[in-house]
Amino acid sequence: QVQLVESGGGLVQAGGSLRLSCAASGSTSNINTMGWYRQAPGKTRELVASITKSGNTNYADSVKGRFTISRDNVKNTVYLQMNSLKPEDTAVYYCKCTRYYSDYWGQGTQVTVSS
Repeated sequence: QVQLVESGGGLVQAGGSLRLSCAASGSTSNINTMGWYRQAPGKTRELVASITKSGNTNYADSVKGRFTISRDNVKNTVYLQMNSLKPEDTAVYYCKCTRYYSDYWGQGTQVTVSS
């Protein structure tokens, strides 16, 4: 089992920045892809960004050029640096990792961007 704990959410004005962190614990060996998803009220959960163990990244078009995902494989932690935030980025952000063929999710952290 893998446990994921997110931190770093909060309230920020449009144009501001936040950095999310997600630390994995438990059976952390052989964790492959780690990523961030978000879910706004009334909408389905969507991929924001993901990163493989080797560092290959993937971003949603809506965040390209504004968000940066990174990873510390020693600390088993994934980060999401969010710059130039927009009100439409408001959502609960969830961390996810994949180990072998199982997915694990964090509890989510709220990000609210005011206009």
